[in-house]
Amino acid sequence: MFEKLMATAVLPASDIDRAKKWWHDVLGRDPVYEDAEGGALFYDVGGTVVMVYRTDFAGTAKNTAFNLMTDDLDRDMTELRTHGVVFHDYDLPGLKTEDGVAVLGDERSAWFSDSEDNIFAIGQVSAEMMQMAMKMRSAAGSS
Repeated sequence: MFEKLMATAVLPASDIDRAKKWWHDVLGRDPVYEDAEGGALFYDVGGTVVMVYRTDFAGTAKNTAFNLMTDDLDRDMTELRTHGVVFHDYDLPGLKTEDGVAVLGDERSAWFSDSEDNIFAIGQVSAEMMQMAMKMRSAAGSS
């Protein structure tokens, strides 16, 4: 069972052309494949396939839909801001941001929305966590 299984991330878009432009302009990514009939775009993000598909339900989730891990949060936030990204500020029990950044133990994280109102997280994790994530990705690639 599941010998030939592959998982992808899935993000909704109410306007596929707007989403495609945002992915190009903000994240510097172009689709690796476009399914024009099905209204879907496929991107490679750090070895993970992300499908962005057309639906009227885009932006309705208020939770984190996609997570990015980085080795330098400040560098990447600065770069994202140059492309118009505005980071969310939160003041919730157990989660408070300052200038868009929350400190969560060894991790620093920030959240922003894409053109379709999907919430992205970007976090700088500990070296140990990054190493573990790389091992998991490597192990998945060899399966």
